[in-house]
Amino acid sequence: MNISRIDLNLLVYFDVLLRELNVTRAADQLGISQPAMSNGLKRLRTLFDDPLLIRTSKGMTPTERASELKPVIRELLNGLEKAVQPKAEFNARESEQVFRMMASDYAESTLIPLLIARLRNEAPKVILDIMTPSDVNFSDVEQGRVDMAINRFDNIPQSFHQKVLWKDTFSCLINRTHPVLKDFNLDSYLDSHHVWVSKTGMGVGVGMDPDDVQRLGWVDEALARLDAKRRITVFTRNYQAASSLAERQDLIATVPSKMARLQQDNTRVSIVSPPFDIPPIELTMAWSPLLQHNPAHKWMRELITETARIIDRF
Repeated sequence: MNISRIDLNLLVYFDVLLRELNVTRAADQLGISQPAMSNGLKRLRTLFDDPLLIRTSKGMTPTERASELKPVIRELLNGLEKAVQPKAEFNARESEQVFRMMASDYAESTLIPLLIARLRNEAPKVILDIMTPSDVNFSDVEQGRVDMAINRFDNIPQSFHQKVLWKDTFSCLINRTHPVLKDFNLDSYLDSHHVWVSKTGMGVGVGMDPDDVQRLGWVDEALARLDAKRRITVFTRNYQAASSLAERQDLIATVPSKMARLQQDNTRVSIVSPPFDIPPIELTMAWSPLLQHNPAHKWMRELITETARIIDRF
């Protein structure tokens, strides 16, 4: 194959087609007509001597060859984007850029307040648009419509860049008058009533099943390894709500320790270690390869990383 005869636009077409798995949507993304995109797919099939996308009952499905090519072409396009990226420095103090980020309730409570304080000092005109995990999906991040996602992820697409901001242990929030504090052990923990709180991943959530241990998450999986199960009375996706319930009710909230420490000045609540081992969790920042070399986004990611490092020292 004579590489000088390859139309680089075809590689862009391939990248978008493999992301959208739909000719019409891919055409819309690139601002071209559907016939032009169909012709591009035809030329790609000739170039690679492979059908690349096959229509099935589930829609357009990549061939094995297309799946192999996807990361290679994405990396090639990343290099091209970096090569043509303007060298101008990002002027944080004068920038009025809007940064759109998805942040879990946990991240928004622990990381974002200090991040905003630093922004007010270092980039006073910058605006943050903070979204919840239910507001966006991985496609929004991959296509750069959301600048970064900060959450605890079970799985992240391989094409994403990611950085672990910190690891966190767990603590229990308990009303100071709760009788369980007189003899806090595994048995008394299991005999108590609990508020469950979590929201991992992205997309719209669904109702919880108290018997579905795998979906219940880290705390209940750790108990299951001990052949034990706690009595969950309330399910919530909001850590502030869980903290409030632990303060006012006879409920135990087992939450990440950085979240629990936000209540350290609350005289109504005790913060104690769980009476069993729970593996630590990771707070991760993920972003699209499309934004990897953008000066403004590089600056914001570095600021978030520095802010997380400050928080993690305490």
